Amino acid sequence: MRVVSGVCKGRPLKAVPGNTTRPTTDKVKEALFNMIGPYFDGGMGLDLFAGSGGLGLEALSRGLDKVIFVDRDVKAIQTIYENIQNCKMEDKAEVYRNDADRALKALIKREVFFDYIFLDPPYKKQQLLSLMEKISENGLLTDGGYIICEHSHDVELPARAGKFSQYKHEKYGIIAITIYSQFSEE
Repeated sequence: MRVVSGVCKGRPLKAVPGNTTRPTTDKVKEALFNMIGPYFDGGMGLDLFAGSGGLGLEALSRGLDKVIFVDRDVKAIQTIYENIQNCKMEDKAEVYRNDADRALKALIKREVFFDYIFLDPPYKKQQLLSLMEKISENGLLTDGGYIICEHSHDVELPARAGKFSQYKHEKYGIIAITIYSQFSEE
């Protein structure tokens, strides 16, 4: 596992010890960022099931100003900190140990808004729709922002979820990426 492109290109990333997380492969990461970027001129990101922090660090490497990393696993949080330090991105990252719902509630109170939200929950506990509803109801995604969902290839997500409409959908073996963007209410 490594940072695929940008200022940290080629930097190795540690995986979370054990088998509780499933890191996004470099191939899928490259494809995902080609769909939404591939590079950014600033912006704010949220890596909600961060695992090793690979998606958020890739986004920072490609030009986001800041990313908030959230995971509930202690080993994941330690790994995220190590990977952030390895990429020298400490000043652009916030890391929180929390579950997704509680993290969203805290972010709503802080009135933080995101240009890119990465959702890669455990496949067996698929909660993408309820998370997108909560994000939609609370206006956490900026106009023109994207929600990037990584999920099992056999999960079919709807064309619309809350204020979001499906922008792209691709399959990579057993993994699928579905990207949503916010549509206007007109």
